[in-house]
Amino acid sequence: MTERIEKLFKNLQKNKMNPIFAETRQDALKIVEEMLFDGCVITWGGSMSVIECGIDKLLQDKKYCFMNRNRQGITPDEQQECFRASIGADFFFCSANAITENGELLNVDGLANRVSSIAFGPKRIVMIVGKNKIVPDLKEAFLRVKKVAAPKNCVRLGIDNPCAKLGHCVSLLNNPNPDFADGCQKDTRICCDYLISALQRQKGRITVILVNEDLGY
Repeated sequence: MTERIEKLFKNLQKNKMNPIFAETRQDALKIVEEMLFDGCVITWGGSMSVIECGIDKLLQDKKYCFMNRNRQGITPDEQQECFRASIGADFFFCSANAITENGELLNVDGLANRVSSIAFGPKRIVMIVGKNKIVPDLKEAFLRVKKVAAPKNCVRLGIDNPCAKLGHCVSLLNNPNPDFADGCQKDTRICCDYLISALQRQKGRITVILVNEDLGY
């Protein structure tokens, strides 16, 4: 573990979160498997980091009650039910758009289903975070969303927003430090709701599995 990650882990602990180091994505999968129990209710945020570790396949085991928002053939109404079901879930799996060396987590949503679950509801939040998402501070976390996470997710999801073509938020064309609401004004915008998770009141509710690999966006 590098000095940077050691510093990050100390700050996550100070913020009453539970950091776990995984050298590889396979290690992360094993850690998650050991957390789960038969019959547990699970929801997730559709994270690429979770998928890249093979955790989404693990969650589909019939011994778990997995409310899978991405299952084949799901209707929009059924997907909304998956979003709402997270409030009573035992586990909510996701990633973070950025994690600062100060132990802060930044997440940004278009519909707020993911950030709302992180903020309140599920008994345990488990974030699978690659080392590529570590940034020095919240300013860089915010810019990481504008320069990396948002454009790449728009491309992945086939959303025709300006950042998908430019490779960065359109707001950065004329301003190196845009405000939260700057950028495209389209109904398909995915940078609508911002959540910063800092010092927590519920100790250990949020677990961050930091994987020593690049994962997701």
